[in-house]
Amino acid sequence: MTPPPPRMDPLRIGNASGFYGDRFSAMREMLTGGELDVLTGDYLAELTMLILGRDRMKDPSRGYARTFLRQLEECLGTAHERGVKVVANAGGLNPAGLAGAVRELAGRLGVPVRVAHVEGDDLGERFPGALTAHAYLGGAGIAACLDAGADVVVTGRVTDAALVSGPAAAHFGWGPAEYDRLAGAVVAGHVLECGTQATGGNYAFFAEHEPARLRRPGFPLAEIHHDGSAVITKHDGTGGFVDVGTVTAQLLYETQGARYAGPDVTARLDTVTLTQEGPDRVRVDGVRGEAPPPTLKAGLTRLGGFRNEVVFVLTGLDVEAKAALVRAQIEDALDAAKSRPAELRWELARTDRPDAATEESASALLRLIVRDPDADTVGRALSGAAVELALGSYPGFHVTAPPGKGAPYGVFEAAYVDRSGVPHVAVLPDGERRPVHSGDETRVREGTRVLEDVPPPPLPAPLPSGPTRRVPLGRLAGARSGDKGGDANVGIWVRTDDAWRWLAHELTVDRFRELLPECADLTVVRHDLPNLRALNFVVEGLLGEGVAAQARFDPQAKGVGEWLRARHLDIPEVLL
Repeated sequence: MTPPPPRMDPLRIGNASGFYGDRFSAMREMLTGGELDVLTGDYLAELTMLILGRDRMKDPSRGYARTFLRQLEECLGTAHERGVKVVANAGGLNPAGLAGAVRELAGRLGVPVRVAHVEGDDLGERFPGALTAHAYLGGAGIAACLDAGADVVVTGRVTDAALVSGPAAAHFGWGPAEYDRLAGAVVAGHVLECGTQATGGNYAFFAEHEPARLRRPGFPLAEIHHDGSAVITKHDGTGGFVDVGTVTAQLLYETQGARYAGPDVTARLDTVTLTQEGPDRVRVDGVRGEAPPPTLKAGLTRLGGFRNEVVFVLTGLDVEAKAALVRAQIEDALDAAKSRPAELRWELARTDRPDAATEESASALLRLIVRDPDADTVGRALSGAAVELALGSYPGFHVTAPPGKGAPYGVFEAAYVDRSGVPHVAVLPDGERRPVHSGDETRVREGTRVLEDVPPPPLPAPLPSGPTRRVPLGRLAGARSGDKGGDANVGIWVRTDDAWRWLAHELTVDRFRELLPECADLTVVRHDLPNLRALNFVVEGLLGEGVAAQARFDPQAKGVGEWLRARHLDIPEVLL
């Protein structure tokens, strides 16, 4: 089939899922709430791949996000009637299986849609010790499917932004070397990928808005233009809000340096300009792009062993002494049983208050996490050690729940593979298997385009000294944090030029480590994004072996940014 001619009219792309388990009704709400050309859904994350891998172990025909099929059952007819293409990475580990299931569903419903899928990301044969091993593909396979007339495209592991860059490339007829346009689409895709985080969800300054607006934020959409610029907005009448702050927060989420490298393009985040165009409308333009790297990132998950935990409740006086006693008792019992787990981690959370009016507010929590390759070592051995102390430990002894059997935990690892060796394949509606090259070989031969003529914007002059007040950093700055494997990123931004003059010089790496002592002995890298009045800190190793390993109280670093905002600093009074 000959691809349709390029179009100049804007492309309206909406999002209906930011993760596997997001609001079920979002697909219907987005299809019926206003005009759309394409509706996307992001269902995959590092932890999701592990979950799908375990599903596939039980049943080889599974391995995809089954929620997507249930959503389509009530929405496929509506999408077809309204001419909306559906593009989702819900195929997970088995995009061919999901595509077949969608065809079967469409036949049963009598909806004449053309279904295609993208594959080639599965690298399991190269990494035989992994439960899952998948390369992050770009949007070119999605574009090929849409060019061939597909109404529904399901993929395996593509980058989250590829769900937008692929449809945009197909709509506008962009070639693989149109880096600035592709970079604009990637930035728009990154804003949309986490759903309502772009429309007021999880937003630092939520308290400034009417609570009713935040109870049910609408999902976001982007109006993408031929030059790669976009407007981030939402359907009229839906909850939440879109402003420069919500878009800034999402731009900083789970990113690292100013160069946001992906399989389609390397987007320069330090060139992004945000402008409030009107109520719930933020224009994103000025984005420049560089060639993508010659390698593709691959995500590997494996079973790391078994884990268990028990939480002891310590009420009233002498909390520290109570914690020391039960800790010594547990460790003695495990040593005596000769079944000490390979790893024990204790955390005391002082949630108690003096002279408390309720028992719960008078109590602290002592959490013990154990890991071992053997399930019994973290199961029966821990259960016995904890339960036997019921009448012979600290006064008021009890636990939130008795420890059960050991549960398996996963480990995430990133690897990089030569992109020329990854078979990116579009399986078209008629069954044709079309290899997708995206000009990769030419790029590798000709070298990488690097925008040396676009140096990072300079930092501003420091704010003049003056009276200060010691208050939480969050009185001035917003933040959003997240995970990248075992690393955490913490993006922090301010809303005025004077506040940026202060933040850029005040929040150094040393000050960051001082404010967040858990990061004191870790490698911390600061990246400056002056156009966004933002700093992005990458903390290496804070999350151990990644979210699936559940090694930390906050395993995805979701709350680290809010912890930073809660720390007190001497802030110039002129800014408050």
